[in-house]
Amino acid sequence: MDRAAEAEFSAFVAERGHALFRTAYALTGNQHAAEDLLQVSLAKLVLYWHRVASDPEAYARRIIYREHISLWRRMWRRRETPTDTPPEARLAERDHAGAALDRVLLREMLRMLPPRQRAVIVLRYLEDRSEQEVADILGCTTGTVGSQASRALAKLRASLGAPEVIA
Repeated sequence: MDRAAEAEFSAFVAERGHALFRTAYALTGNQHAAEDLLQVSLAKLVLYWHRVASDPEAYARRIIYREHISLWRRMWRRRETPTDTPPEARLAERDHAGAALDRVLLREMLRMLPPRQRAVIVLRYLEDRSEQEVADILGCTTGTVGSQASRALAKLRASLGAPEVIA
């Protein structure tokens, strides 16, 4: 990588790194995992920097989402988290009075979703992207985005004990 490209990449990371970290954090729900995800994604991005000059942030986000799903697929079979009480009971015990607690609840609920559904919810509702944009980023159809969003929202409603919404 020549010095000019290195300077461009460094400027991009300095300017957009925090926004990319927020996305990684929303996906992982853990600061250290988000840092690792962002670092792996940026390492992949730098390899293809010469190709992505037109829209590097979109390319970076696509890498983050796909890397998150790939990591999760590799890890889910090896990882178990034994607890004394089921996650639903821990969520039910929470006091929902403050906004900070609401954010904690949202993070925990997002963690319960499968990675693809979590990615759809983050892209669609937290980043306010269209179904077509989400489909392009995740490399799937808009129908898949809609069905994944529907299933994810149903799970989130169920975990809150909210009544089913018929659309």
